[in-house]
Order: sequence, then C-alpha cells, then structure tokens
Amino acid sequence: LDSIDGKHARRTQSSTPLGELFDHGLDSWATSIFVLSFFSVCSRDNGKTGVSVYTMYIYLSIVLFNFMCSHWEKYNTGVLFLPWGYDISQVVLIAAYLLTGTVGVEVWQKPLLFGYYITDVLVILLIGFSLFLSFPQTLYNIHRAHLKKTLKNDSLYEGLLPLVSPLLLFILLTVWVVLSPSNILAKQPRLFLWMVGVAFSNVICKVIICQMSSTRPELLHWFLFPLALVVYAAISGLLGPMEEAALGAFTALLTAAHVHYGVCVGRQLSEHLNIYIFSLKKRVQE
Repeated sequence: LDSIDGKHARRTQSSTPLGELFDHGLDSWATSIFVLSFFSVCSRDNGKTGVSVYTMYIYLSIVLFNFMCSHWEKYNTGVLFLPWGYDISQVVLIAAYLLTGTVGVEVWQKPLLFGYYITDVLVILLIGFSLFLSFPQTLYNIHRAHLKKTLKNDSLYEGLLPLVSPLLLFILLTVWVVLSPSNILAKQPRLFLWMVGVAFSNVICKVIICQMSSTRPELLHWFLFPLALVVYAAISGLLGPMEEAALGAFTALLTAAHVHYGVCVGRQLSEHLNIYIFSLKKRVQE
C-alpha cells in the first residue's frame, strides 16, 4: 500500500501537506523497523553463521542515510526522486519472509555460493547500490537543478544545513559503539538499533517539514546535547555498570519525544488545514 496512498489522495482530492508528512514521516520510522525485522529473520552471528551486530549497525546506517539523502535532495530541488532501490528493498524483504517461511531459518545458515551466505550478498548489494546508484543520483539531480537555476537554496551553507545534525548524530552513535566499555551494541543490539532508528526518524521528519514549509532547519537538533552527555559518560567510564540503564532511559525519552512531536504536528496541521486526520470530512468552521 506504500505506493498507493498518494494516488488515492489525489483521486479523492484530499492531498495535503499533512498527508505528505504522514507518508514520509512514518516511512522514516518504518525503514529502521524493516531492517530490524530482517535481522530477526536471518539471526545474529553465533561465530559461524548469522550477521554480526556491527554489520547490522552499518546496514541500518546506510539505509537511513539513503532515505535522508532523498529528502535532502527534495529540500534543495523541490522534487522527491525516490530511487527504485527503495521499492526493490521492500520486495526483497517480502521475498526473505516468504523464503524463510517456506524453507525455514536454515536457509540463512548455509553458504549460498563460494562460501558466501545470502546475508553477505545482500550487504554487498546494499553498499553497491548506495555508493554507485542512489547517492550519485542524488548529487546528479542537485547538480542538474543548479545548472537549470531551479535550486531552492543558492547558498552552499543553506543547502548543506540539513545534513549537519544527521552527520553529528552518526558520529556520536559510532563513537559510542566503538568505545563503549561494556560493548553496548553487543549487549543490547535491539534496543540500541531501535534508538538509532527513532533518532534518525525525528531528524528526517524535521527536514521534511522544513522542505514542505520552505523554512530553515535548525543547525543542531536538541537531542544531540543529551546524547553527547550520555556518550561521554559511557565511554569515559562514569556510568560504569549503569550504561545499559542509561541507554534504556535515553531510548524511552527519545521515543516518547518523537511520538509527542508527531502528535502535536499532526494536530497543528489538521487545525490549520481545517481537516480531520483520519477522515475525508472537513472540520466545521467556528
């Protein structure tokens, strides 16, 4: 249904910025959940088979980076060019579910060809598509808009501004993963990767709203500051055995803040546009 909602909205003459935010905002969160569900299917590394937690982190970061690039491109060009790889990834995921249900989880634990597992092939394909198709296409589209003088932001600083917070977020998270005294990613992979997905989703949602409303994004996202404090306390040893508890508390705070943000923005847009969120009926004018 992901590719049908827009067509249905246009057919019913109900296309609004609220619908766009719902679509892409939920996609930004669902993208990380797709990846987490895939890891649940192919299982974690047990020394012989499965996917290591570090591969999981890299895989998730690449997927979120590609999604971010698409909306960064729209912020600068005004056009959302979603690469076909995004739809293909959903088809591949469904195929993985069907394959697992038909053959069993053992299919992920046996070499496919020349000693390589299916998960190895998928990771190689993901990195290849990202480096040689998706990201170059984004840069090309921005460059073409620059040549046609249709860029929404003439300043290089303004054009790169939406990328500052995501890059700082990735740096902080990677520092935590690499320097964690308790190896937090290995101890709590699901919780950590869930937190990564929620954090990126919130950043991307704000970029989506900025490109929808032609407003300037903030340079530093608010949760970068508490995250930096948590990361510093963790890698310096100040948290000690409380590192997992700190991760849980920060993840809960971040998830609650993201849900609160979505509800508040949804309500504001529905009131401003005089529409209901889950209905085609118009609000009664007071």
